Amino acid sequence: QVQLVESGGGLAQPGGSLRLSCAASGFTFSLYAMSWARQVPGEELEWVSAIHKDGGTYYADSVKGRFTISRNNAENKLYLQMNSLKPEDTARYVCAKVSPGGFPDLYDSWGQGTQVTVSS
Repeated sequence: QVQLVESGGGLAQPGGSLRLSCAASGFTFSLYAMSWARQVPGEELEWVSAIHKDGGTYYADSVKGRFTISRNNAENKLYLQMNSLKPEDTARYVCAKVSPGGFPDLYDSWGQGTQVTVSS
């Protein structure tokens, strides 16, 4: 079955950086678009960034210019490099497999997430 396991979250200061990773298994990773989304308690899941199977990248306006999504199809891994972090980036970040025809924010599988906290 599909498994998505995120890592790399933690505490960062405003202006700092973190790199999130997602290890994927149970499906042919290279054939699917992938996304990162985030959720604050009590709010809906917010799409952050997506990457097509061919490498094309897309970003929410709130993170454009600060976050970079990438993938390594040989290792079945998805990444999110987060720079210039702001307190409002604090959330649980989830790696998601995009549903065919649902690019970029309809998912058919997602992981448990990793917590990112931005605070001084």
